[in-house]
Amino acid sequence: MRIVEVIGTVTLSRCHPTLTSLRLIIGVPFSLRALRENKGPDGEDLVIVDTLGAGNGSRIGISEGGEAAVPFSPERKPVDAYCACILDRLTVGSLSEGSMHR
Repeated sequence: MRIVEVIGTVTLSRCHPTLTSLRLIIGVPFSLRALRENKGPDGEDLVIVDTLGAGNGSRIGISEGGEAAVPFSPERKPVDAYCACILDRLTVGSLSEGSMHR
């Protein structure tokens, strides 16, 4: 799962028949460095299927690849990224050796 910031929506004049009722958004992923340094997203823009209603500026968690199509199973949809969650808060920190769970 990657953390992404929503920057817009996609409007299609024609689409694959299985995508007709789905909402598509554009997002930019964060690298771990950008999250740690509290900077803006620094990845390459991508199109994401959104069934949760994420708005511009929202930070979301996405699944990609084969996992992105799982929420639609058994129906097959040609998707590469799916909005799995909308994040209310995000805390980035490191675990010290003494606090790691085994």
